[in-house]
Amino acid sequence: MPTQNNIRIIARLDIKGPHVVKGIHLEGLRVLGDPAYFARRYYEMGADELIYMDVVASLYNRNSLHQIIKRAGRELFIPMTVGGGLRTIDDIREVLRSGADKVAINTAAIRNPGIIKEAANKFGSSTIVVAIEAIRQSDGRYLAFTDNGREYTGVDAITWARQAEEYGAGEIMITSVDREGTGEGFDIELVKSLAGSISIPLIAHGGAGSVEDIHRVIAEGGADAVAIASIIHYDLITKEVTAVDTTQEGNIEFLKKNSGFIKIRPASIAKIKAYLKDNGIVCRPVSWYEESYSAKFEGHGQ
Repeated sequence: MPTQNNIRIIARLDIKGPHVVKGIHLEGLRVLGDPAYFARRYYEMGADELIYMDVVASLYNRNSLHQIIKRAGRELFIPMTVGGGLRTIDDIREVLRSGADKVAINTAAIRNPGIIKEAANKFGSSTIVVAIEAIRQSDGRYLAFTDNGREYTGVDAITWARQAEEYGAGEIMITSVDREGTGEGFDIELVKSLAGSISIPLIAHGGAGSVEDIHRVIAEGGADAVAIASIIHYDLITKEVTAVDTTQEGNIEFLKKNSGFIKIRPASIAKIKAYLKDNGIVCRPVSWYEESYSAKFEGHGQ
């Protein structure tokens, strides 16, 4: 169980080309807007960290976020993790030089676990996040998948997390592919099983539909940090028209029409942190900007 005052609220930005995108089960990606805009707003609002994931990197076998990260590194002063398409030590070195503080690796780590040890030795364990995309099987086991949950590996997710720690990973980020983007809540059983199996920090991702879901994955699941996307993205774009990429079709309308999003109750970072504090879980304080922002839009879009 994480201590009371070290919980991190991490804004996750899935990137396809020049756009922030969002889908369900890591598929059906919809364009939302400009990564620089979303990142800057979440930084101003009190996000503890940012995670950038190149969700189409596997198609091109390379990470394409270097320019986005370079720009963010000049403007934002919170830790940034970059993932997607990082296959070699040189790939990792390049994104770190671009301004990332950490890297998230998945496919490369499963194919060659030795890269975790090598990277940890070269760059430090605290720099290496092993991302696990888990899908629950009919027998109740959780297996790790790669390439946005599309590629079967046959690797047990819980066992793999323990092995990744032994190889030198500094953190584990677990994504429930079954819950991702649905707003149905985190897979508490999955998170709890992982939290009880490793001693390094665990980031829970996939399924947040309400502030209550976030509290539960910390209080019951034992997560040390929570990576969230839909719940804050939809809060932002319903309050700020400028957040939306109006050159793309369906940015706002798909939120209204797609029944899968009815379960998501948008919330700002300030609202999330306030709810956690009220329920005995203390995060880093939000900025004065976020407090004034939340007051301005209190009750809007909820």
